[in-house]
Amino acid sequence: MITKRIIPCLDVRNGRVVKGTNFQGLRDVSSPVELGKYYSDNGADELVFYDITASAEGRRLFTDILTEVARTIFIPLTVGGGINTLEDFDRVLKCGADKVSVNSGAIRNPSLIPAAAKRYGDQCVVLSADVKRVDGQFRVFAKGGREDTGMEAIGWIKRCVANGAGEVVLNSIDTDGVKGGFDLPMLDAVSSAVDVPVIASGGAGCEADFVTLFQTLPKVDAGLAASIFHFGQVRIPELKRTLRENNILVRL
Repeated sequence: MITKRIIPCLDVRNGRVVKGTNFQGLRDVSSPVELGKYYSDNGADELVFYDITASAEGRRLFTDILTEVARTIFIPLTVGGGINTLEDFDRVLKCGADKVSVNSGAIRNPSLIPAAAKRYGDQCVVLSADVKRVDGQFRVFAKGGREDTGMEAIGWIKRCVANGAGEVVLNSIDTDGVKGGFDLPMLDAVSSAVDVPVIASGGAGCEADFVTLFQTLPKVDAGLAASIFHFGQVRIPELKRTLRENNILVRL
């Protein structure tokens, strides 16, 4: 049985960690370096770092802050935001990232994922899919959830995995920041469609939401959250003990 992973997410804007609801109304939280070190020291299995406005603003990701975060932590680091070319992959990996997350860049250039997988290996390429229900269909959104691409999500995710994405982070825009639980129907659809690790993102509000996630959808590999960890509503060591008590295998 595979150990389930607990992954905090740092949404970074202008060098600071921020958090909103349904991808809107961002507020300042903390320094990414300080927060990253805290999670590394307190039981997080991995860390995700998103420069959330790089794509929308058409600029490169903040590499100076990223380098400092990577130097400070001792857990795997996935980085995304403004990843549009193989050179972007190279730059982020040289800053200390272990995996690179692509979203809008892969939508604009579908050859990016196969090219990156060929150069760096499937395990390095993470598809981050921002998905929202539109007219009864799961739809892919770009530019940090701002732009409806019109693409059906399950087919898009399957194509990206077939082309070399070694992991999928599924961000449900419908449940993001709402704290009513993970989007189980959407996660079920995606995890049933692909045979690579799927990370659930969007909606966690309490420890019980993680228990429900892993008990209901054992195919889901990890739970990702932001504000509930940032503001201390859920602490990772206690969460992992609760998961263990519910017979869910985690690294303590």
